[in-house]
Amino acid sequence: MPPITSRFPRSSGRAVPALAAVLALALSSGCTGGVARPPLDERVAATATPALRALYDQHIDWQPCPGDDGADPDTAVVRCATLKVPLDYADPGGRTIDVAVTEVPAADREHRLGALLLNPGGPGNSGVKMVRWGWKNYQGPLHDRYDLVGFDPRGTGDTVPVQCLDDSTRDEWDATDDPDYGRGRVLAEACEARHADLLPHLGTRDTARDLDVLRGALGERRLDFLGFSYGTHLGARYAEEFPERTGRLVLDGAVEHGVPTARLGIEQAVAAEDGFRAFAADCATEDGDSCPFGPDPAAAPQRLARFLDGLREHPLRTADGRTLTAALGWGAVLDALADGHQSWSGLRDAIEPAVTRGDGESLLALADSVYGRGEDGRYQSVADAFAAISCADGPPPPTDAELRPALAELAARAPLTTGHDPTGTLLVPDCRAWPYRSPELPQPVRAPGSAPVLVIGSTGDPVTPYAWAQRLAGGLEHGVLLTRDGDGHMAYYRSSCVRDAVAAYLVDGRLPEADTHCATD
Repeated sequence: MPPITSRFPRSSGRAVPALAAVLALALSSGCTGGVARPPLDERVAATATPALRALYDQHIDWQPCPGDDGADPDTAVVRCATLKVPLDYADPGGRTIDVAVTEVPAADREHRLGALLLNPGGPGNSGVKMVRWGWKNYQGPLHDRYDLVGFDPRGTGDTVPVQCLDDSTRDEWDATDDPDYGRGRVLAEACEARHADLLPHLGTRDTARDLDVLRGALGERRLDFLGFSYGTHLGARYAEEFPERTGRLVLDGAVEHGVPTARLGIEQAVAAEDGFRAFAADCATEDGDSCPFGPDPAAAPQRLARFLDGLREHPLRTADGRTLTAALGWGAVLDALADGHQSWSGLRDAIEPAVTRGDGESLLALADSVYGRGEDGRYQSVADAFAAISCADGPPPPTDAELRPALAELAARAPLTTGHDPTGTLLVPDCRAWPYRSPELPQPVRAPGSAPVLVIGSTGDPVTPYAWAQRLAGGLEHGVLLTRDGDGHMAYYRSSCVRDAVAAYLVDGRLPEADTHCATD
């Protein structure tokens, strides 16, 4: 299973939810003394060639962002630019591409620590949008002391965006319940036809190298980084590639690639099944006879699953002539459940008219938001970037011989949420027909010689299971695990305790004590 921000990545960048109030981040009381930064290895072998050295030394020309007239004080502080990087790091003097970047300068210039680079996850979500429209989520110590810097990883946003399917094909691709449709093949052929030159150069290792060029161009000796979900994979790869240049890295909603793809898929499916069962049972418990899945908490999950599965044979027509299929219904529900119990009330309201009156409008609208479909029927490119980056990363998809026992285990451990499309659930995305894939095999990230890396996991995360954070932190030579007790994907936006610990490390270098647990707000 590839690293993802959500069960299905949203074009809006769900890793940056709005906070109800400004985050006033205080220093955590449960932390150890300051962590000294390791000396920087000045032997920058990667910049030895003149062409690459020139890219590290390039000047970033910050300008007002496109469309910003300066009237809105929230956006007037944001500056935008592009960074040139090699398409192929094996040929740094060849073709270059432009990486979109944005910056909000530190509020306390006198005590500025440097630049803090952020990534919202995906893969496929825009770091430029994350900072341009969401920088207030980091007010307090982070914005006071750091320039907040966002960037669009290659293949996403405004950095050589990958968009493979036209809108009508995407409609069919997202909605189909045809088991013979061959979703992986359809997408792979379309991406190869449009982006054959880019596909071999969209992997996370290439983006980690872009990150280091950006660090150099910003004038930073070390990288300070806050990454969410897939962003944890990017941060870990950076630490592996450039351990002597890591500063303070914080990785929230951790993913790891130390085990085969099928094993990751099973683990994620089991976590999603737990969230699904909890949601349906809570509806029955709290709402009784008014719950659309019935008043029996033990039976409610099966009843909801039967309804969603039944959309395969009995899809719901909507007022505009579109159809709510099982694929769209399941996609909407599983993605919404990534937010944990906070999503339950709104999700119940979206499902209720479909179950009780055959009115699929609300659930279809929720599916559209998941898949990035606008009211005009146009799609954003997040889903294609998600597949292109995930498949470029590997690890290799399972063989047929490996797939059979994995599907059997999936059916035993997550029967409700995977029965509608077992293979499609296990392989997200399905990279078996992809024209390019990394030769790398699954292995833990060690990053010997790096600075300490703060890894954050949530015990009830339905997207990046807690075991992934445990393994990532345990595999890193200098990994430190911080645990949030609670459901929902990622921890920073759900716990003031976590935010305090993140600020304490990024600003003062103070790490949490071993085995520190934070509660959900």
